[in-house]
Amino acid sequence: MSGLVIIGASYAGVQAALGAREAGYSEPVTIVADEHSLPYERPPLSKAFLLDKTREQKLVLRDEAFFASKEIDLLLGHRVIRIDRTARQVALVDGARLDFDKLVIATGSRARRISIPGAELDGVCYLRTVTDAIDLKARLGRAGEIVTVGGGFIGLEVASSAAKLGKKVTVIEAASRLLERAVSPVVSRFLLDAHAQAGVDVRLGETVISMTGDAGRIAGIDLGSGGRLRADLVVVGIGGIANDELASAAELKCANGIVVDEHGRTEVPGIYAAGDCANHYNRFAEGWLRLESVQHAQDQGKSAGLAIADSHEPYDSVPRFWSDQYDLKLQIVGLSGGCDQMVTRGSIQEGRFSIFHYRQGRLVAVDSINRPGDQMAARRLIAARISPTPGQAADGSFDIKALLKTIDKAVV
Repeated sequence: MSGLVIIGASYAGVQAALGAREAGYSEPVTIVADEHSLPYERPPLSKAFLLDKTREQKLVLRDEAFFASKEIDLLLGHRVIRIDRTARQVALVDGARLDFDKLVIATGSRARRISIPGAELDGVCYLRTVTDAIDLKARLGRAGEIVTVGGGFIGLEVASSAAKLGKKVTVIEAASRLLERAVSPVVSRFLLDAHAQAGVDVRLGETVISMTGDAGRIAGIDLGSGGRLRADLVVVGIGGIANDELASAAELKCANGIVVDEHGRTEVPGIYAAGDCANHYNRFAEGWLRLESVQHAQDQGKSAGLAIADSHEPYDSVPRFWSDQYDLKLQIVGLSGGCDQMVTRGSIQEGRFSIFHYRQGRLVAVDSINRPGDQMAARRLIAARISPTPGQAADGSFDIKALLKTIDKAVV
């Protein structure tokens, strides 16, 4: 029995299956995943789950009955080890083979490992899966002094959760500011102050050169500046690597991920890829891009699913990201790289503001702290290439949402 086989029960994989089904694809659909868990939400792992505000069962995206109702078979706890393009089969680690007419590779990404002496010590952790989160949660309960290596989303979210639990937390970031590639200097400074107020020690422009242990367990870290910190738990968050090895071994084109078009198609007919593992041309980046974001994975997965059902809708979503730290909601829409002007809307002092990024007079991105309305408007404006002037964006009395009427009239 052939049909559609999806490797990975990720956001992209699940959405590809649903997109195909909802567009009328009637052939068998099978999702193969190496994890034993039902498809689950990942963003809460570094926040609500660590703080015991949600349980593992609540993370499940859809239950078994839902997938059964859509006639989507879940093959959990089975790892694909090879894609045979010629035979149109995937081989599983247990020796089984699955035939396919269509294939979606939605294998996501994995945490980048740190390569320094002592990195293998017990208590040096990464956070990517629910299994990682369960282990980290247990370790947090026993730990007193915690170091997060990396001032990106994972490092800062774990630091926030650990600080809320009353732990002594230090963040080590090699760059000159937090989230340097994602947000404006104003937002970086605001987040730095928020962490400092929560008692977190943030070390910018600092590196970890080795880790020391006691009886095989982490006991401290050595810094590039020459200092040393005690630590009985280290969480490393230094980025992700595309899981494109299966595709590469099958001689699919890969370059920092599996190269796909706007429909998630690879260069091989009938084989698609979507989500963190895929590299696509993005008009908002004006270049090739591999995104790690929930909304991207869902949207690109849906496009792949529709293409499989011959109901084509190209992926063209504005990139979106978010992060919850303490009582702050950071939301980002667009890509701010290469911007040449920034203006502030709202009140930094009140903790409710947005930074509007411009490139040659055109709005390309907006970072917001606790201002979801700005995000909703900016998403549509950036997609339509409609820009308030910098003066209008900075003027709190100017109704930015009024510009959306231009889009609505065009649709009518």
